[in-house]
Amino acid sequence: MDLEKPPARQQQQQAPEGCLAVAIRVPVRIVVLVLVVPVRMAWDALVVAGRFLNDTVLRPVGRALLWLGRAVFVWPFVALWRYVVVPVAKGLAWLGNVLLVIPLVWLYRYVLTPVGHACAWVARGIGAGLTWLYARVLTPIGHAVLWVLKGLGAVLAAIGLGVFGAMAWLARYLLVVPSLWLYEWVLTPVGHALAWCAKGVAWLVSTVVTGIGIALYWIVRVLLVLPALGLYRWVLTPVGRVLAVVGREIWDALGHAWRIAGHISLAVGRFLASVFRWTFVEPVRWVYRTVLTPVGHVVRDAVLRPVAEAARSVGRATRQALTAARESVRQARADFRRMLFGESREREAVPVREPRGRETRTLGSSTTALTKD
Repeated sequence: MDLEKPPARQQQQQAPEGCLAVAIRVPVRIVVLVLVVPVRMAWDALVVAGRFLNDTVLRPVGRALLWLGRAVFVWPFVALWRYVVVPVAKGLAWLGNVLLVIPLVWLYRYVLTPVGHACAWVARGIGAGLTWLYARVLTPIGHAVLWVLKGLGAVLAAIGLGVFGAMAWLARYLLVVPSLWLYEWVLTPVGHALAWCAKGVAWLVSTVVTGIGIALYWIVRVLLVLPALGLYRWVLTPVGRVLAVVGREIWDALGHAWRIAGHISLAVGRFLASVFRWTFVEPVRWVYRTVLTPVGHVVRDAVLRPVAEAARSVGRATRQALTAARESVRQARADFRRMLFGESREREAVPVREPRGRETRTLGSSTTALTKD
């Protein structure tokens, strides 16, 4: 029985089913429902137990472990970094600046820079001397040597051209001409004959191979392909279709059985929740409302509030007694100091000519004796 019916358009587009599918569907769905209902109920029970365990045990334990991990691994390293590594690094940086950077800057500025300037001045002088030597001495000598080498090169080039021409004439008439004659009148006819023989042998071999291939093709087709094609077409295809129908029906039966088992499991769970509620929760709630709450109110009004009032009055009396004792001790200390050192002299009041408070001098008022009214 389908709990979720497909829409009408889908039913109209669905292909008509055969008698095999109709005959397999009902018993398969009954068997699958009987097998799936305990599995679904066990699965739902495990899900509920897992959620309860996650909410009551795993999540608090995870938070506690997280806090413990922070307290053990994170906070000590943060404190070490903040209160040990950073101050030590700042101190080392200051020492490095004082002991290394400042001396090196002073050495560069007052020692290496003057020495570098002196070396640069000496290098410029040597460079100027070498430039004069190159321009006035080496350049004329080089030009003379180059002129002599050009003359020798021209003589050697003329001799080389003559020798090259003679060698080229000898190579042409002793090697090239005989080689061309041998290629045209000996090697070319022999090559054509060998090519014609090779073509004949290739045609013969290809004909033999083609005949053998055609024979092997028909042997393989008759002995292997046609039997395999018949086996696939008349045996495997019907068996596969039957197995596909059975598998599809089993899969649909599993889906329907899983949904029906879900409804059954939900109903059983609600029943057990109702039983637990009416056997345990409601009596406990009734006891809490009708017994514990009035008793708690009576205890609060008759015991806790008077005790709290008495504790507050005792606290006020204690604070007043302590305040009076502090005042007495302070007065006795002042009297003892006055008896030992006498009365302290008060400072004489000095007349202040400046206005006090927030009043300031303005154009309409004055503080001098000549301009007073």
